[in-house]
Amino acid sequence: MQAHYDVAVVGGGTAGIIAAVQAGRAGARTLLVEKTGLLGGTITNAEIANPGLFHAWGRPIIAGIGWELVTAAAAESGTALYDAADWTEHAWRQCVRLNPTIFAAIADAAVLDAGVDLHLHTMAARAADAGDRWTLTFCTKTGLVDTTAAAVIDATADANVVTLAGGPVEVEPAPQTATLNLHMHGADLAQVDLKAVDAAFAAEVAAGRMAWTDVGSSGIGASGLLKRGGRNTMHLRAPDAHTSEGRTAVEVAARAIARRLQRFYRAQRGLENLQITAAVETGIRETVGIRGLATVTAGDYLGGRLWPDAVCYSYWPIDLHLDDPNRWVDVRPLKPHTFPTIPRGAMLPVGMRNLIVPGRAAAGDREARSAFRIQATCMAMGQAAGALAVLAARTRTDADAVPAGDLRDLLTAHGAIVPPQA
Repeated sequence: MQAHYDVAVVGGGTAGIIAAVQAGRAGARTLLVEKTGLLGGTITNAEIANPGLFHAWGRPIIAGIGWELVTAAAAESGTALYDAADWTEHAWRQCVRLNPTIFAAIADAAVLDAGVDLHLHTMAARAADAGDRWTLTFCTKTGLVDTTAAAVIDATADANVVTLAGGPVEVEPAPQTATLNLHMHGADLAQVDLKAVDAAFAAEVAAGRMAWTDVGSSGIGASGLLKRGGRNTMHLRAPDAHTSEGRTAVEVAARAIARRLQRFYRAQRGLENLQITAAVETGIRETVGIRGLATVTAGDYLGGRLWPDAVCYSYWPIDLHLDDPNRWVDVRPLKPHTFPTIPRGAMLPVGMRNLIVPGRAAAGDREARSAFRIQATCMAMGQAAGALAVLAARTRTDADAVPAGDLRDLLTAHGAIVPPQA
């Protein structure tokens, strides 16, 4: 690790990868640290490997580095892209299905080819604004390492760097439920009485040994989970998942559910050989948000507000996953030809200089964050954050004062789509 960087990116998920590649390609000395052993965040560690959405109402709204990596990963695995012209209000049908391992390898190559100094298995331990630079301490496998940076991008998804620096964050008291992505193997459904499976599961729920939310909701049911082959359905509470203690509790609880499910299914006739495997990490939908210079509300998002400092588009319905077996999700689709935007100010914590927060922890109310947390939007925000950090470091100015035209020029030069100025 070097003594000083122009840009330090903390977190190698969907926002952090793109931020680091953008900064590196723009010529900045860039550091990227990631707490796990692979890049990709929810795409790889949580195996929610279906990023979306890059198009809305038949036209591209997010391009640039994120789309480049996604299409490269799809091509390498022979995955067909969706037909953007064949639009549907069911947004999930327009997601690209990726091989998580191949995406991680492509992300590795993109980061290293951009000249980024990559450090896996590394976490931030301290962060402080020293006036003309940030002082940072990272915890590595061999000890603590100090460095400095002109600008910092907090892409942890939990605003961990903002918290370390004493910045303004708001903890969601009742966050959306989390999900451990499951994979089922060895089930021949032609030999299984699905109604009997559902009846057996209902009996287990009534006895208090299982919960409807173990399989997602009473609408999906035990047989529905079988038909899906597992996948992204489990719902469990995830309080304080922005902390190590809270995250530990969620991971242990999720794996306990997976174990209970395997025991249940294997006790059913025809499912004696069923095996359940799972992603490395539980997918966390919501933890904290920053208090930003701007805050995206549900009204802004659903109304397609064009912010005067918009840096990217977003497209996904409001999508709140609930701790309620009778109401699995609260989904509120966008009206046709609505194009929400994300303002620069939503990524800038109040009172913090040259600290930029792309991704789900950007400033928004709960409903808006449930929509702009989606992977493609996080990629677009990450690219905007990377470009903004480079310009702030290069001109020795605050990220809020970087001229909008300069930011637009750098982003478009690297393929991003930037909304028109209001």
